[in-house]
Amino acid sequence: MERREVKEMKVLVINSGSSSIKYQLIEMEGERVLCKGIAERIGLDGSRLVHRVNEEKHVIEKDLPDHEEALKLVLNTLVDENLGVIKDLKEIDAVGHRVVHGGEKFKESVFVNEEVIKAIEEVSPLAPLHNPANLMGIKAAMKLLPGVPNVAVFDTAFHQTIPQKAYLYAIPYEYYEKYGVRRYGFHGTSHRYVSKRAAEILGKKLEELKIITCHIGNGASIAAVKHGKCVDTSMGFTPLEGLVMGTRSGDLDPAIPFFIMEKEGISPQEMYDILNKKSGVYGLSKGFSSDMRDIEEAALKGDEWCKLILDIYDYRIAKYIGAYAAAMNGVDAIVFTAGVGENSPITREDVCSYLEFLGVKLDKQKNEETIRGKEGIISTPDSRVKVLVVPTNEELMIARDTKEIVERLGKR
Repeated sequence: MERREVKEMKVLVINSGSSSIKYQLIEMEGERVLCKGIAERIGLDGSRLVHRVNEEKHVIEKDLPDHEEALKLVLNTLVDENLGVIKDLKEIDAVGHRVVHGGEKFKESVFVNEEVIKAIEEVSPLAPLHNPANLMGIKAAMKLLPGVPNVAVFDTAFHQTIPQKAYLYAIPYEYYEKYGVRRYGFHGTSHRYVSKRAAEILGKKLEELKIITCHIGNGASIAAVKHGKCVDTSMGFTPLEGLVMGTRSGDLDPAIPFFIMEKEGISPQEMYDILNKKSGVYGLSKGFSSDMRDIEEAALKGDEWCKLILDIYDYRIAKYIGAYAAAMNGVDAIVFTAGVGENSPITREDVCSYLEFLGVKLDKQKNEETIRGKEGIISTPDSRVKVLVVPTNEELMIARDTKEIVERLGKR
């Protein structure tokens, strides 16, 4: 790779899905987002690129048959005379990729080489909808930006510090030995970012704190972070376990799917789709909506069924927080993040109402005011446990890891 003198590093962050590529170009000096966007409906009719610079939205309608063509359009847009933010692709110093599943092989972010690609392929059966798409993004970047270092950042890596007592399931041990059936956890990059940021806001060392992080969005998970390391998390072998989510069931009696399959005469795959795509808030609301904003709005207008759904949703969150306070033998801070966590004062207040036994006292005014990207402490000064809202920033965490690894390995 050609070396060049640069004062700052620019990192292209890529989150490649089955039919989309989300991206951000971040200038690491000042950690400034130069632009961001998404190439969507890849391989489908109506594919397009939505590109944002300084919150100005630009839409480019173009046929995108595969991920390589989509990334090529992204790169061309980055250097476009009118829409671009850099003059030459040589200004991109590194590419950071979100990879959903690293299995037990990856406990931290890594520089991408052929060995890493092979290892990601080997654990792809654990995330068949995500890892192959993540790999398409990696391979496209390596082809279109030859010589530019790539770094893989894994959703599961932060949870690899979970002890055996928390990650093993009570099923025949041979299934763990043969197939790796265990708790892996997800949203790890988000949990890592917000726990670190919460410690900074509190003016304390992360290594001294017991923090419960609540990533509450359409997909949702909670993590127990003790002295900077994750010791338990609510998602399990797949992202289906744990909280009630937008369309996912979360925890349920494992006999229920077999009972329904027998009664309805449906296949395992159909049952899997029901639990992942037709359950959760969507299923409880009888197909009304999977969006908690719709549920809250209806509840505020007096819809008793939507009020019950809110109760079910918030109760499950509170139960996990209580369990993780016990698992860590205490808690110093509770952090809310992601779409619902950052923007729903109703959910935060309802959840905290269960936690008075821990010494949680919510400042109602601060809770109401902390939405739309705001961060801060929403508990009262005399609350024994601090409650915070921290907007997540997985892209920045990926960019930071990428910069650190590239500089450490001298790949720049």
